[in-house]
Amino acid sequence: MTTIREVSKIAGVSVATVSRTLSMPDKVSLKTQKKVQSAIAQTNYKPNILARNFRTRKASTIVVLVPDIANPFFSRVIRGIEQTAQKLGYAILLGDTQGLREREYTYANMVKTSQADGIIQLDCHMPFADEQDAKKFPIINVCDCMKNSDIPTIQLDNVAAAKEITEHLIQLGHQKIGLIHGPKDSVITKDRIKGYSQAIKKANLSFDQSIIVEGDYSVNSGAQAAYNLLKASALPTAIFCFNDEMAIGAIHQIKEMGFKIPEDISVAGFDDNSFAEYSDPPLTTVSQPAEDFGSRAMSMIYDVINDNEIGTTNIFLPYKLINRKSTAAIKKD
Repeated sequence: MTTIREVSKIAGVSVATVSRTLSMPDKVSLKTQKKVQSAIAQTNYKPNILARNFRTRKASTIVVLVPDIANPFFSRVIRGIEQTAQKLGYAILLGDTQGLREREYTYANMVKTSQADGIIQLDCHMPFADEQDAKKFPIINVCDCMKNSDIPTIQLDNVAAAKEITEHLIQLGHQKIGLIHGPKDSVITKDRIKGYSQAIKKANLSFDQSIIVEGDYSVNSGAQAAYNLLKASALPTAIFCFNDEMAIGAIHQIKEMGFKIPEDISVAGFDDNSFAEYSDPPLTTVSQPAEDFGSRAMSMIYDVINDNEIGTTNIFLPYKLINRKSTAAIKKD
């Protein structure tokens, strides 16, 4: 069996440098990394991960808590986490919590018992039963963030983004803009409703609670919410959905009920997932950098674990309004 000493001899570097290259590649020059990797390839060296973890008291594993692993947006965030984790020498353990607190506590206990080094939380819940533990163990909060928390966060300015897409619909002449929002306890939901409300108020339009419906981010909930909106007495001329999946469900239901999009009703989504451009019609939406969320989160928790300076602890990533054919100017009578 090849040893680390043989690798160091072929690479022409010390055993410590080989070890550092494997555990902390960012601390080693690219030239040295290439030497070590070449030597590893020549010798087919397999590092003893368990022994390394015992020495360093690190598991080299990050727990990622996701409320719905089937959601395309979260899948993209996880891809960004995984790609960066691989580069940094970490493995990822996914916890599909379905928003259940007990599941979150179970996964968080893995960090407390040294089975994992830290947590990336994609939901707005504190995953530790004792909030004081959040000060003891590495944790990063991404996407749907906890309010009034000192935990480092990476998020979107959901208030500004929701305001901008609502203003886009208002500029097209729409005055009755329905909402299909996410779960009401979500910070994202509250922020996007706030942005919507700001745009409505700025345009001197009335806030109509009867055309605001809750969904759960699934296609089916979007379809059901659209059905409820179109059966209401005050028919909206545009509908803003808080994610693309609900928007796709709404588009299907609107067509089923005999309306045309965007001629009769405009529909806008949020996320710009891969299918948004290919829906019928192509979906107007807000694009947010899902993979970058994941990559930045993994880099940040790596720095926290290794006591590196992380600078700002509350990062806002950019968004962009994508104008496609599912929205249009309101029809004139």
